[in-house]
Amino acid sequence: MHTLKPLTSLQCGQTARVDALTLQGSMRRRLQDIGLIEGTQIECVHKSPAGDPVAYLIRGAVIALRAEDSAGVLVSCG
Repeated sequence: MHTLKPLTSLQCGQTARVDALTLQGSMRRRLQDIGLIEGTQIECVHKSPAGDPVAYLIRGAVIALRAEDSAGVLVSCG
C-alpha cells in the first residue's frame, strides 16, 4: 500500500497519482474542473524561486497551484 502525502511534497521531476481531495467548496470544484480527480497522474515540473506557486503537468496542461491549494490534494508515488 502506498503512503498518501500532500501534493506539495513532490519534488521537480517527480510524478504521482491523485488519490483524494480534502478541499471543500469552490476550490475543490476548480481543481476537479482542471482534471485533478482520483487516478490522475501529475508531475511537478517547476517550483518558483520563492517556492510558491508550483507548476504541475496535469493531463497535458501545465497548471500553477499555490501551496495552500495543493496541500489539499493527496497523492501516492510509485
